[in-house]
Amino acid sequence: MSERAAPPDDRAAPAPIGAGLLGMKLLVLALSMLFAASIMGYLVIRSRAAVWPPPGMPQLPSALWISTVIIVISSFTMQAAVRAAKGGRQRALRVGMLLTTLLGVAFLISQTLNWFALVAANLTARTNLYGFTFYMLTGLHAAHVVGGVIPLAVVTARAWRGRYTAAFHPGVQYCAVYWHFLAAVWLVLFTLLVIVA
Repeated sequence: MSERAAPPDDRAAPAPIGAGLLGMKLLVLALSMLFAASIMGYLVIRSRAAVWPPPGMPQLPSALWISTVIIVISSFTMQAAVRAAKGGRQRALRVGMLLTTLLGVAFLISQTLNWFALVAANLTARTNLYGFTFYMLTGLHAAHVVGGVIPLAVVTARAWRGRYTAAFHPGVQYCAVYWHFLAAVWLVLFTLLVIVA
């Protein structure tokens, strides 16, 4: 009686990129619901207020525009990194990933300076619902940017070590999905908080 051959052990093999992209899309979907619920809460609070923003509140920092420009540019550098990875252009991939990571850090620094400016103008999360909703929405977004900068830095380091090729660059693609999502969310928040305030 012949023994059956044992099935190959696939645990060491990398997951197909399709599975990883599906996972990233499911993550983005879940986070979309979180941000949508937060935005809906903000809109309900705003709709019930007699005046918005309340009288005597300081103007939001004009440097929020700088934060917006930074994250929009970072979305373009991220996409440039994806194109470079697909084309097997290692130097362009490294530069694109490095720029995106640095711009992500610059966005967080810009947001921190914006918060400091508002605290100096006596608007904190404890001042009123106007302050609370601003810090809650921008803080929630910033926390997810921190969660994006960390994998960006890891993927950038791997790109510099030549870990990605035209045929295999899942880390770059996963970062792109998440980073473009964060840029889109910020544009929505910026529109609600600054443009239509």
